[in-house]
Amino acid sequence: MARIFRLCAGMVIIFLSLSLNGTAQYTQTIRGKVVDQLLQQPIAGATVQIVSINRSVITEEDGSFRITDVPIGNYHISVTHLSYKPSFAGNVIVNSGKEVVLNLQMETDSRLQQSVEVVGRSRKYRPLNDMSLVSARAFTVEETQRYAAAVNDPLRMATSFAGVMSADDGNNDIVIRGNSPTGLLWRMEGIEIPNPNHFSSAGTSGGGISILSSQLLANSDFVTGAFAAEYGNALSGVFDLHLRKGNNEKREYTLQAGLLGLNVAAEGPIMPFYKGSYLINYRYSTLQMLNKLGLDVGGGVTNFQDLSFNIYLPTVAKGEFTVFGFAGLSGQKEDIDRDSTKWDSEADRYGGTFKSNTTAVGITHAIKLGDRSQLKSAASYSSSLNAYYEDYLQKNGATLNSFNNNYRTEKVIVSSTLNHRLSNRSTVRAGVTGSFINYSYYLKSWNNPGLPVEEKIKTGGNTQTLQAFAQWQFTPVEKLKVEGGLHYLHLFLNNTSSLEPRAAIKYELDNSNAVSVGYGLHSQVQGLGVYFAKGFSPEGNVIAPNADLKFTRAHHFVLGYQHVFNKMLRFKAEAYYQRLFNAPVSIYDSLSFSVLNIRGDYISDALVNAGKGKNIGIDLTLEKNLGNNYYFILNSSVYRSTYTARDGVWRNTRFNGSRLTNLTGGKEWTLKEGKKVIGLNVKLIHAGGFRTTPIDIEQSQQKGYTVYREKEAFTVQNPDYFRADIRVSLKWNRKNLTSTLSLDVQNVTNRLNLYNQYYDPFTTSVRNSYQAGLIPIINYKVEF
Repeated sequence: MARIFRLCAGMVIIFLSLSLNGTAQYTQTIRGKVVDQLLQQPIAGATVQIVSINRSVITEEDGSFRITDVPIGNYHISVTHLSYKPSFAGNVIVNSGKEVVLNLQMETDSRLQQSVEVVGRSRKYRPLNDMSLVSARAFTVEETQRYAAAVNDPLRMATSFAGVMSADDGNNDIVIRGNSPTGLLWRMEGIEIPNPNHFSSAGTSGGGISILSSQLLANSDFVTGAFAAEYGNALSGVFDLHLRKGNNEKREYTLQAGLLGLNVAAEGPIMPFYKGSYLINYRYSTLQMLNKLGLDVGGGVTNFQDLSFNIYLPTVAKGEFTVFGFAGLSGQKEDIDRDSTKWDSEADRYGGTFKSNTTAVGITHAIKLGDRSQLKSAASYSSSLNAYYEDYLQKNGATLNSFNNNYRTEKVIVSSTLNHRLSNRSTVRAGVTGSFINYSYYLKSWNNPGLPVEEKIKTGGNTQTLQAFAQWQFTPVEKLKVEGGLHYLHLFLNNTSSLEPRAAIKYELDNSNAVSVGYGLHSQVQGLGVYFAKGFSPEGNVIAPNADLKFTRAHHFVLGYQHVFNKMLRFKAEAYYQRLFNAPVSIYDSLSFSVLNIRGDYISDALVNAGKGKNIGIDLTLEKNLGNNYYFILNSSVYRSTYTARDGVWRNTRFNGSRLTNLTGGKEWTLKEGKKVIGLNVKLIHAGGFRTTPIDIEQSQQKGYTVYREKEAFTVQNPDYFRADIRVSLKWNRKNLTSTLSLDVQNVTNRLNLYNQYYDPFTTSVRNSYQAGLIPIINYKVEF
């Protein structure tokens, strides 16, 4: 670890000495397009203004604009038009290395015939989806790069938001308002995608490292409750990701080298005199490269690489096409050391090979239908493989295959969504999605060491899901929005269906204060492999006890209040209540198992839809946008998360930490007319510990593995969780080139936060398992 810090310090000194000291003022171009928020059609005649330097232009017929010779720096941009509400974009960072290409959206103004006071409203906090009125916010790619220890990862970035907690520091899956991480939905360009993370397991929503490149991401939405009607098959949250288009006028490149990989990205026009563009990024594991060079990086062999791309193909009269996708390969191999004198615990008897591969490719088409409608269609193919082969070294020296799973899933998804403006006060959105799924699942394992290794799942076949939705938004009076909708979900595997009403109201009391209320009924299909778990009838015949499982369902209620002090500072409070039902639990009332406490995987136990759950709490946020060279987000949440198993007893869920406070903030120092920017970003998290079940030590010693006191499930709370992260960066601009050197340190105090406890037969004692300690991540990036 000391070597890494000395290396980092040396690199900083070298790059500081090499940075230019000239006095020329560097400039760059800001250009882009202004479009209608609902129909995504260009808006001609809009005024785009850079507020601080009083530069403005009028958009062309195709909605495009261009402002040249803009000095490097951080700017706020206002957009106005007689037929639309004023819009405001903050934190537009201009560097010398790349042009700034923006897609600015405007909302129609229902007061077209009235005298309107022009009040710019920042889109910083507002979701891009205009139908998301509660528990939703937009996030920017800059936030994934700037926040301490976010390291370009949307999931790690989201832990800076209210009510969001990391499930495990060594992973990036998240707990939202006390819900299991499995309840999260991932979408990209309007269509569902598989879990976009390396080192992920079946049924999870996170992994070790994000596959997605920040080079491709555009501003996107994160939703935490009472979702709009278009979002289905999710219980806890939604990541609705959008991709940026590559520069369609000039070729630009990004090179990165760091602990998390070696990256190369390229973008540019497809051909001269055509507005289409390409954007592609490839990354290769740094540790894998060092290992192939013969360097010992320790801890087994860890490999990953990924590719992501977005190709934009506009036409004159047939609409706009995009082709996008990503692919990630990751794996790890750990050999058993047969020298028992080097062992510290029973875990040293285990070794294995892990593999996680994910691919998704899609095509979208958007076309204008008259002056009031837009149709957007999409089709995608995705494939995921999760496999783990584990060996156990027995006392007689022989190895036993104690665990073997191989889960393959392929999906073809087709969808179509219609946006229609009935009037300036009324809009409708409706769509349908069909998923065609091929699967091959195999699982063989023992329940506990020493017990027989049994085949738990062995199946292959295909099935389908159908989703449809319709939602209507109405503005009866200015500052009041009312919307309602329905979502339908059907699983053809066992003909389970759900019809889910959604509704929300938002009222702006004045230009500074707004209240909102939302409701939604939500459902989620079980992890597909769960339906194929093997069991035995009383007669001894093999059966599938989970074949007829229904969806896990939840009522979401949200009440919100927001006060905007100015364009840079706001306060937000949201109270929520979530009532979950039909949650699969063990068929035995002597066991406390519920899917509401898992982080993933395909459960092979016999289950029944008899479980319930409750999440109730309040999230408070005080957030300052980046301005005057500093920003912060201060959140505090108080909540309670409980559940019942088959016995009907209300217990804490595993994720009931009860309280969560985090502070994310940063300061920048600008030197030499913006040519150099030094950044210091910090993140502090203090939370109640997750819950655990006490161990029956006597029974554990007798049986040789961990035995829990089932009747006391989740009655013990881990000690408080505390973590401090820091990010230090140095950015400097040269002519047509921007370089950034950064160091992120996760858990800078190296605090040992308890994860759980287990009985170790090797030491015949109960031992603690801790979350990740101090992790430094250095990165160097060049843009030109």
